[in-house]
Amino acid sequence: MNISNPSRPLVMGILNSTPDSFSDGGQFCSLDHAIAQAERMHLAGADIIDIGGESTRPGATFVSAAEELDRVIPLIEKVRRELDVNISVDTSKAEVIKEAAVHGIDLINDVRALQQEGALDAAVKAQLPVCLMHMQGKPENMQANPDYDDLFTEISKFFKKRIATCVAAGLSAEKIILDPGFGFGKTPQHNLALINRLSEFKILGKALLVGLSRKSTIGMISGRDDRLIASVTGAVIAVQNGASIVRVHDVAETVEALATYQAIISEGRNL
Repeated sequence: MNISNPSRPLVMGILNSTPDSFSDGGQFCSLDHAIAQAERMHLAGADIIDIGGESTRPGATFVSAAEELDRVIPLIEKVRRELDVNISVDTSKAEVIKEAAVHGIDLINDVRALQQEGALDAAVKAQLPVCLMHMQGKPENMQANPDYDDLFTEISKFFKKRIATCVAAGLSAEKIILDPGFGFGKTPQHNLALINRLSEFKILGKALLVGLSRKSTIGMISGRDDRLIASVTGAVIAVQNGASIVRVHDVAETVEALATYQAIISEGRNL
């Protein structure tokens, strides 16, 4: 499977081995609970399992590299050994990128777009597909007062600059994926505009990853605690508007919804 240029939309299941992630914090901190969740997502049809050891929710606090490694490496090892699924590591730290690459991950998913010290060099040495995300500010302050003169122009300029920097450093241009950063330094209006006009980023020639699952803007729309239906609906619309990968908590429901969508637009040719 070519993750950075997939032939069909891919579903990335979220697996946070953290005590403080916004939706599932604390649920999968033990290795047994985490691997059981990975197995459930794999059986439900996840193409990628995204393993993270540091929360990046609004107001999140810093986690040391040592602690993040303790959280993610044993889980990566076990998933790699027991499941036939692509593995992504959700990290910004060079040390975690290096160690995760040694243990066989397939994708680096970095909300800070390889801007942390040593991260770009580690990614170049790994030569794995990389998702570069846009974020205005930092997790601890990004939602204080998000403001843009022109949302799409500013995000596009950021992406062009990061792509150029990464390629100049030795990262293969074909391995770069882009994530506009739903909920990362954006108002609800910004978030909805991103999904509605996602196709505008296709001019950059990269696969697009979208992660809107269960986020606060989705909760504002649904008015429900579980945010399931709204999250799945948003994922389908994101794919319709150009997303190649959707990052979700509810894998089975998203897989079913996307299969239905694909069957309808193909008029059942793949049935």
